[in-house]
Amino acid sequence: MGRLSDQAGELAHRLGDRAEAVCRHYLSKGCREGRYWMVGDAHNTPGRSLYVRLTGSEDGRGAAGKWTDAATGEHGDLLDIIALVCGHVQLGDTLDEARRFLSLPDPEPCPEGLRRRGEPKAPTGSPESARRLFAASRPVRGSLVQAHLRARGITDLRADDPLRFHPRCYYTPSRKDLPGTRRAWPAMIAAVTDLDDSITGVHRTYLASGLGPAAPTKAPVATPRRAMGFLLGNGVRFGGADAVMAAGEGVETILSLRQVVPAVPMIAALSSAHLSAILFPPALRRLYVARDDDPAGDAALATLSERAATAGIEVVPLSPILGDFNDDLRLVGPERTCASLAVQLVPEDANRFLTISG
Repeated sequence: MGRLSDQAGELAHRLGDRAEAVCRHYLSKGCREGRYWMVGDAHNTPGRSLYVRLTGSEDGRGAAGKWTDAATGEHGDLLDIIALVCGHVQLGDTLDEARRFLSLPDPEPCPEGLRRRGEPKAPTGSPESARRLFAASRPVRGSLVQAHLRARGITDLRADDPLRFHPRCYYTPSRKDLPGTRRAWPAMIAAVTDLDDSITGVHRTYLASGLGPAAPTKAPVATPRRAMGFLLGNGVRFGGADAVMAAGEGVETILSLRQVVPAVPMIAALSSAHLSAILFPPALRRLYVARDDDPAGDAALATLSERAATAGIEVVPLSPILGDFNDDLRLVGPERTCASLAVQLVPEDANRFLTISG
């Protein structure tokens, strides 16, 4: 995964050095205006909505090859343009095309698990398909994902978090979606891992693509949250396993809790059913459960507590002041959330972990 990302970064930089040539080839229906290439959209439609920076800005804030679509708020680099124009699904295909354009040799063979041209497509919804989607996604820093989470009061994002951004993640409309629903949306991609830290699945949160004055929101689709791969027993892990950990259902719930208890390792199980079935790391001795105040949450807590007792693990429920911990973070504030948690944590953990992050 890291190797593929490194290749993408290097190729994107090389394409930026030849930004105008790339645009003339892949965005041939546009034209140069000053320091920008103007075209209708990333699919090479005539127009002026999308602009590609052809040279880096003097203040260093804009790199050559970066683009923004003023109509949709989408943005990216020239690798994204190549992928969209060529209709690629796999990142490897885009990297191959970029090398051909740049007249570069093929790299050394990729590590096992990363598909190269000619390899069979991974089964839809499989762990392999999930791993490839995560590998094809980008860091969240500066992306729509970061803006979305910031709007939810979540600012404590770390380089090693299992979160990525995909600018055009495929969406299969369901029967509940309106006719003509788009089949690709920006998405937050969260890696689901097992106890050995191997990716077994991903969770996708589809986002609205606008970057206007309104805060980023989830995409207007019937199911803006979807998971794929092997989820049972696994989850989205923030931090390494330890004797004290916290668990909850949603990624945003866990990230909201981490704003106030930033040093505790956490896991998002993604549903109440999966929360009750999470596998316990060998080192775990006390598990805090960020419970949802509903019957499904109560049932998950009961099942999880019964399993934990058999394994010699203490379970301590954590209850939000409002509907969930993200509501607490946004509407009540971190100080009152901190005070509420202070009386729910075991005293030694409150003294050790309870601070306000952000």
